[in-house]
Amino acid sequence: MNICVFLSAADLADHYTRPAREFGELLGKGGHTLVWGGSDAGLMKVVADGVEESGGRLVGVSVGFLAHKARVGAHEMVIARDLAERKALLLEKADGVVVMVGGTGTLDEATEILELKKHGRADKPVVLLNTAGFYDGLREQFRRMEDEGFLPRPLADLVFFAQEPVGALAYLEEALGIR
Repeated sequence: MNICVFLSAADLADHYTRPAREFGELLGKGGHTLVWGGSDAGLMKVVADGVEESGGRLVGVSVGFLAHKARVGAHEMVIARDLAERKALLLEKADGVVVMVGGTGTLDEATEILELKKHGRADKPVVLLNTAGFYDGLREQFRRMEDEGFLPRPLADLVFFAQEPVGALAYLEEALGIR
């Protein structure tokens, strides 16, 4: 299974890095492939290290202005022209998506896949890994959107909120008929 992970390339506190590492290790042990932004820095490096050290594959999609930060030795590394092409390639290569903690770029990536799903243009399962309650506010906003009629589909059809890495992977494997 190819799992796209959207997440930060920033160096973050242990309460964020520990779950990212755990998720990477679960992917690798399960024989899965990480599809990610290709960076060898911050949280992106943490999850990629976990995957690689546990036997999984790494497929990176970087972008020209960040190519100098791309991970050397990934099984595959594509350099996109711009951020729009990068997002399209990441989603094209993935069977499912996990959104981990991140900033505006991560939020942009997350909302794009949800918008595609909302309009029936993507059918990939999407998980928001709500590490340390990071996405509690976003979940509340999504619920308000649903309650007030802004979402034409039930929120549960668009995204699953997981509290732990093991729950995120279990959801994806069930949604994709694995195991």
